[in-house]
Amino acid sequence: MTIVDLTTLKPLATLTVGGKPAGIAVSRDGARAFVTSPEGKYLSVIDAAARRIERRIALAGGPIGVAVSPDGARVYVTDMFDARLYVVDTAAGALVSTIAIGAAPSGVAVSDDGALVVTADRDANQISLIDARTLKVVGAVKVGAHPFGVTIAGGRIYTANVMSNDVSVVDIETRKVVATVPVQERPYAVALARGKVFVTNQYSESVSVFDAQTFKPVKTIKVGEYPEGIVASSDGGRLFVANWFSNALYTIDSDTLQVVGKTATGDGPRAFGYFLRKTN
Repeated sequence: MTIVDLTTLKPLATLTVGGKPAGIAVSRDGARAFVTSPEGKYLSVIDAAARRIERRIALAGGPIGVAVSPDGARVYVTDMFDARLYVVDTAAGALVSTIAIGAAPSGVAVSDDGALVVTADRDANQISLIDARTLKVVGAVKVGAHPFGVTIAGGRIYTANVMSNDVSVVDIETRKVVATVPVQERPYAVALARGKVFVTNQYSESVSVFDAQTFKPVKTIKVGEYPEGIVASSDGGRLFVANWFSNALYTIDSDTLQVVGKTATGDGPRAFGYFLRKTN
């Protein structure tokens, strides 16, 4: 795991996590990072300031997607091998619930109010909607082929559909797909900034950009090989893209839509989830 200073765009430290880490989610207060290791079958809890692993929580199957509740009390982890969502209590450092969902769940996201959890169920071609209070599945919506990354923003859910090469836009209130937006080959994850939607395309080595209201294409930005994880800065001014095969983190200016930085990382960066730490 490579830790990068976002002001200087220089690596600060490397932390050994093990188990082929894939997903990462940082709590909103910046205190902890949670990293999934599908091959190790565990979730690592990391003290972000001290840059050390506090504990590892064993999770069966293939833990991959991860998201933290707004209050930091829970972590949600998808088990891609066994069609379930794990709920972890962060204070206790223990698994407290397991929820059956659609086949091969990958991405997971939590609404800003913490009330709704959404998973992208890849092999079911759907998203599952879970009530965070009752921990019950309250609905499912069919989307494109093999949804992987999922993002919630502005009353909508966005899925990157790797086999249909598009993004499904779902209205949360009506639970209907309101748009299907073509992008490039093998879209992986989605981030929003400054009224635009940014989508990483693994096979095309690019980021597709489209307007969040009209859904019209804005630009395609070339990045490194096999771009996967993408997140926006808290002010929306920059996007950060982890490029798995290039061993690099690319920085994009969300206004000019230009690559403005490139940082070398460790081998095979994936960063599937919200991987930025807020320090103020």
